[in-house]
Amino acid sequence: MTIKTKALLFDFDGTLVDTMEGFADIAGEVIHRFHPEISFDEARRKYLETSGVPFFQQLEIILPGNPTNSQKAAIFEETKKDGFFRSTFSDEVRYVITELRNRGFIVGVSSNNFQYLIEQFIAREGLQFDIVLGFQDGFEKGKQHFEYVIKHFNLQKDDLTFVGDSLKDAEKAVTNDIKFIGLCGTFTKDQFLHKYPGIVTIESLKELLSCVQLY
Repeated sequence: MTIKTKALLFDFDGTLVDTMEGFADIAGEVIHRFHPEISFDEARRKYLETSGVPFFQQLEIILPGNPTNSQKAAIFEETKKDGFFRSTFSDEVRYVITELRNRGFIVGVSSNNFQYLIEQFIAREGLQFDIVLGFQDGFEKGKQHFEYVIKHFNLQKDDLTFVGDSLKDAEKAVTNDIKFIGLCGTFTKDQFLHKYPGIVTIESLKELLSCVQLY
Protein backbone atom coordinates (compact mmCIF):
# COMPACT_ATOMS: atom_id res chain seq x y z
CA MET A 1 0.00 0.00 0.00
CA THR A 2 1.34 3.42 -0.98
CA ILE A 3 0.68 6.45 1.22
CA LYS A 4 0.68 9.84 -0.47
CA THR A 5 2.03 12.50 1.84
CA LYS A 6 4.08 15.68 1.99
CA ALA A 7 5.47 15.44 5.51
CA LEU A 8 6.67 12.59 7.72
CA LEU A 9 6.85 13.10 11.47
CA PHE A 10 8.81 10.45 13.35
CA ASP A 11 8.50 9.28 16.92
CA PHE A 12 11.96 9.05 18.48
CA ASP A 13 12.45 6.31 21.10
CA GLY A 14 11.99 2.89 19.53
CA THR A 15 11.48 4.38 16.06
CA LEU A 16 14.62 6.36 15.24
CA VAL A 17 16.76 5.21 18.17
CA ASP A 18 16.80 1.82 19.87
CA THR A 19 16.29 3.01 23.45
CA MET A 20 13.08 1.24 24.45
CA GLU A 21 14.58 -1.92 25.95
CA GLY A 22 16.94 0.06 28.16
CA PHE A 23 14.19 2.46 29.22
CA ALA A 24 11.94 -0.50 30.03
CA ASP A 25 14.64 -1.91 32.32
CA ILE A 26 14.93 1.43 34.15
CA ALA A 27 11.16 1.76 34.49
CA GLY A 28 10.85 -1.82 35.73
CA GLU A 29 13.51 -1.27 38.37
CA VAL A 30 12.06 2.06 39.56
CA ILE A 31 8.48 0.78 39.82
CA HIS A 32 9.55 -2.44 41.54
CA ARG A 33 11.69 -0.48 44.02
CA PHE A 34 8.70 1.58 45.14
CA HIS A 35 6.19 -1.27 44.79
CA PRO A 36 7.79 -4.63 45.67
CA GLU A 37 4.45 -6.34 45.10
CA ILE A 38 4.88 -5.57 41.38
CA SER A 39 7.63 -7.75 39.95
CA PHE A 40 10.35 -6.26 37.78
CA ASP A 41 9.08 -8.23 34.77
CA GLU A 42 5.48 -7.08 35.27
CA ALA A 43 6.53 -3.45 35.73
CA ARG A 44 8.69 -3.65 32.63
CA ARG A 45 5.81 -5.12 30.62
CA LYS A 46 3.44 -2.39 31.81
CA TYR A 47 5.96 0.26 30.77
CA LEU A 48 6.13 -1.13 27.23
CA GLU A 49 2.36 -1.55 27.00
CA THR A 50 1.80 2.12 27.86
CA SER A 51 4.76 3.54 25.93
CA GLY A 52 4.16 6.49 23.64
CA VAL A 53 3.36 9.07 26.33
CA PRO A 54 5.68 10.75 28.89
CA PHE A 55 6.65 8.48 31.79
CA PHE A 56 4.78 10.57 34.36
CA GLN A 57 1.62 9.97 32.32
CA GLN A 58 2.41 6.26 32.04
CA LEU A 59 2.62 6.09 35.82
CA GLU A 60 -0.87 7.58 36.11
CA ILE A 61 -2.10 4.74 33.89
CA ILE A 62 -0.16 2.04 35.74
CA LEU A 63 -0.56 3.44 39.28
CA PRO A 64 -3.27 6.12 39.10
CA GLY A 65 -3.06 8.75 41.81
CA ASN A 66 -0.13 7.16 43.63
CA PRO A 67 1.57 9.83 45.78
CA THR A 68 5.07 8.68 44.78
CA ASN A 69 4.48 8.95 41.02
CA SER A 70 6.26 12.29 40.71
CA GLN A 71 9.26 10.93 42.62
CA LYS A 72 9.41 7.82 40.45
CA ALA A 73 9.18 9.94 37.29
CA ALA A 74 12.04 12.19 38.44
CA ILE A 75 14.28 9.18 39.14
CA PHE A 76 13.43 7.64 35.78
CA GLU A 77 14.14 10.84 33.82
CA GLU A 78 17.48 11.39 35.54
CA THR A 79 18.59 7.76 35.23
CA LYS A 80 17.70 7.40 31.56
CA LYS A 81 19.99 10.26 30.46
CA ASP A 82 23.11 8.07 30.49
CA GLY A 83 21.59 5.48 28.18
CA PHE A 84 19.96 8.15 26.05
CA PHE A 85 23.25 9.81 25.18
CA ARG A 86 25.02 6.48 24.65
CA SER A 87 22.60 5.78 21.80
CA THR A 88 23.26 6.82 18.20
CA PHE A 89 21.40 6.90 14.90
CA SER A 90 21.97 3.72 12.91
CA ASP A 91 23.25 3.79 9.34
CA GLU A 92 19.76 2.75 8.21
CA VAL A 93 18.13 5.70 9.98
CA ARG A 94 20.69 8.11 8.53
CA TYR A 95 20.14 6.76 5.03
CA VAL A 96 16.33 6.79 5.19
CA ILE A 97 16.01 10.28 6.68
CA THR A 98 18.50 11.74 4.21
CA GLU A 99 16.85 10.00 1.25
CA LEU A 100 13.36 11.16 2.25
CA ARG A 101 14.54 14.76 2.47
CA ASN A 102 16.35 14.43 -0.87
CA ARG A 103 13.06 13.29 -2.40
CA GLY A 104 11.38 16.46 -1.18
CA PHE A 105 9.51 15.25 1.89
CA ILE A 106 9.33 17.43 5.00
CA VAL A 107 10.87 15.27 7.74
CA GLY A 108 10.57 15.95 11.46
CA VAL A 109 10.84 14.46 14.94
CA SER A 110 8.06 14.32 17.52
CA SER A 111 9.35 13.09 20.87
CA ASN A 112 8.24 12.95 24.48
CA ASN A 113 11.82 13.53 25.58
CA PHE A 114 12.35 17.03 26.92
CA GLN A 115 13.02 19.57 24.16
CA TYR A 116 16.55 20.38 25.32
CA LEU A 117 17.51 16.68 25.43
CA ILE A 118 16.26 15.90 21.94
CA GLU A 119 17.93 19.02 20.53
CA GLN A 120 21.25 18.10 22.17
CA PHE A 121 21.07 14.55 20.84
CA ILE A 122 20.30 15.54 17.26
CA ALA A 123 22.89 18.34 17.25
CA ARG A 124 25.52 15.85 18.39
CA GLU A 125 24.50 13.30 15.75
CA GLY A 126 24.57 15.83 12.92
CA LEU A 127 21.55 14.40 11.09
CA GLN A 128 19.39 17.06 9.45
CA PHE A 129 15.64 17.31 10.09
CA ASP A 130 13.24 20.04 9.00
CA ILE A 131 11.75 20.33 12.49
CA VAL A 132 12.48 18.81 15.91
CA LEU A 133 9.78 18.83 18.59
CA GLY A 134 10.17 17.56 22.14
CA PHE A 135 8.13 17.70 25.31
CA GLN A 136 7.37 21.02 26.96
CA ASP A 137 4.67 21.84 29.47
CA GLY A 138 1.40 21.87 27.54
CA PHE A 139 3.12 20.92 24.30
CA GLU A 140 3.66 17.23 23.67
CA LYS A 141 3.63 14.50 21.06
CA GLY A 142 0.19 14.16 19.54
CA LYS A 143 -2.38 16.88 18.90
CA GLN A 144 -0.13 19.82 19.85
CA HIS A 145 2.80 18.64 17.74
CA PHE A 146 0.58 17.75 14.78
CA GLU A 147 -1.13 21.14 14.82
CA TYR A 148 2.17 22.98 15.11
CA VAL A 149 3.72 21.16 12.14
CA ILE A 150 0.62 21.68 10.00
CA LYS A 151 0.57 25.40 10.74
CA HIS A 152 4.35 25.87 10.48
CA PHE A 153 4.59 24.30 7.02
CA ASN A 154 1.16 25.47 5.79
CA LEU A 155 -0.11 21.90 5.38
CA GLN A 156 -3.48 20.20 5.48
CA LYS A 157 -4.09 17.28 7.86
CA ASP A 158 -3.99 14.87 4.95
CA ASP A 159 -0.48 16.06 4.06
CA LEU A 160 1.01 14.70 7.29
CA THR A 161 1.95 11.12 8.21
CA PHE A 162 3.14 10.04 11.66
CA VAL A 163 5.58 7.12 11.98
CA GLY A 164 5.81 5.41 15.37
CA ASP A 165 6.47 2.12 17.12
CA SER A 166 3.73 2.01 19.78
CA LEU A 167 -0.01 1.56 20.07
CA LYS A 168 -0.14 4.94 21.82
CA ASP A 169 1.54 6.50 18.77
CA ALA A 170 -1.14 4.93 16.57
CA GLU A 171 -3.86 6.16 18.91
CA LYS A 172 -2.54 9.73 18.80
CA ALA A 173 -2.53 9.70 15.00
CA VAL A 174 -5.88 7.99 14.50
CA THR A 175 -7.76 10.12 17.03
CA ASN A 176 -6.42 13.26 15.35
CA ASP A 177 -7.18 12.08 11.78
CA ILE A 178 -3.48 11.87 10.92
CA LYS A 179 -2.19 9.07 8.70
CA PHE A 180 -0.05 6.55 10.58
CA ILE A 181 2.65 4.01 9.76
CA GLY A 182 3.51 1.53 12.49
CA LEU A 183 7.11 0.32 12.78
CA CYS A 184 7.00 -3.22 14.15
CA GLY A 185 9.36 -4.15 16.95
CA THR A 186 8.01 -2.92 20.26
CA PHE A 187 4.63 -4.20 19.02
CA THR A 188 3.96 -6.79 16.32
CA LYS A 189 2.04 -6.29 13.09
CA ASP A 190 -0.82 -8.36 14.53
CA GLN A 191 -0.98 -6.17 17.65
CA PHE A 192 -1.11 -3.00 15.55
CA LEU A 193 -3.74 -4.32 13.14
CA HIS A 194 -5.87 -5.90 15.86
CA LYS A 195 -6.44 -2.47 17.38
CA TYR A 196 -6.16 -0.31 14.25
CA PRO A 197 -7.08 -2.47 11.22
CA GLY A 198 -6.70 0.29 8.64
CA ILE A 199 -3.10 1.33 9.32
CA VAL A 200 0.05 0.50 7.39
CA THR A 201 2.85 -1.38 9.16
CA ILE A 202 6.50 -1.82 8.21
CA GLU A 203 9.20 -4.15 9.51
CA SER A 204 12.08 -1.73 8.90
CA LEU A 205 12.47 1.97 8.20
CA LYS A 206 13.87 1.20 4.74
CA GLU A 207 10.40 -0.03 3.77
CA LEU A 208 9.22 3.58 4.02
CA LEU A 209 11.07 4.39 0.84
CA SER A 210 8.79 2.09 -1.14
CA CYS A 211 5.50 2.83 0.64
CA VAL A 212 5.39 6.65 0.69
CA GLN A 213 4.91 8.90 -2.31
CA LEU A 214 5.27 12.67 -2.48
CA TYR A 215 2.32 14.60 -3.88
